[in-house]
Amino acid sequence: MTRRSTGATGAAGGPVAGSARASRLGEAIPAAITLAGMIATPLARRGGPVRRTLSTVVVSGLFATTSAAAARRWGAPRTAIAASGVAAATTAVEHLGTATGRPFGAYGYTGALRPQVAGVPAIVPLAWFAMAVPARETAHAALAQHSTPARRIALGAVALTAWDLFLDPQMVGEGYWRWVRAGRYRGIPVTNYLGWLATSAAVMAALEVALPPDGEADRSLVAEYGVMAGMETLGFAAFFRDRVVAVVGGAAMMPIAAAAARSLLRTRHWHDVRGERSAGGVRLRADVRFGGTARG
Repeated sequence: MTRRSTGATGAAGGPVAGSARASRLGEAIPAAITLAGMIATPLARRGGPVRRTLSTVVVSGLFATTSAAAARRWGAPRTAIAASGVAAATTAVEHLGTATGRPFGAYGYTGALRPQVAGVPAIVPLAWFAMAVPARETAHAALAQHSTPARRIALGAVALTAWDLFLDPQMVGEGYWRWVRAGRYRGIPVTNYLGWLATSAAVMAALEVALPPDGEADRSLVAEYGVMAGMETLGFAAFFRDRVVAVVGGAAMMPIAAAAARSLLRTRHWHDVRGERSAGGVRLRADVRFGGTARG
């Protein structure tokens, strides 16, 4: 007779299993809202109020998706501290950038996105956290057995900056911010991406302390980065009709996402971190079964 696993895994159909289902819903619902907003964006008038609203919906949904996944993995208190810290720090960096031109170059927000904090649209710092955690987890997965703090910080910064190859052209095109001196890449100067690399590296270093990697990379967060890479590439190629951005952004994000996916697929034993961290609904690994008895 097989003994049912207890403790972390809980009884099937019990309160812990219900908590696991609630956790999955907490990720799935904002993820669906985010995808719906991304799909609807190119159907609305460029620069119009509907697109402004959809920008807020997409970023807020992305932030909620990431926060729910992080809370399931590292716990709600640590996630709240990490999100608040990243948001506060990136708000300060963005405010410094608009005031001094450092580290991104001289630019300014137009006031189209509201509300604002210290002259910075509130959704901007949310976006930093929303993609920073998936970028770090994707870097962790892509590096596989070679993953170290220094390498995660470096590749995570590249992965997050790669996303801005999509983000900045779209937001500048919508009129949400403007550059004083236009650059060669869709009007965006190279200093912007150097600033993104530096800021992203600082964010990745903070995440190493606030939300340290624990074993295998979180599959949901890695998938989130991969879906964003695919949606952005498809969106610019087919709907925004800007194949330059589609190629450049896709070439930057997709290889990292693909390397992470390959690494996770090569893992011999599927390890359901979601179930372990939510204390229920896990798939028991094959290597902990002995004679029909599952160890908890």
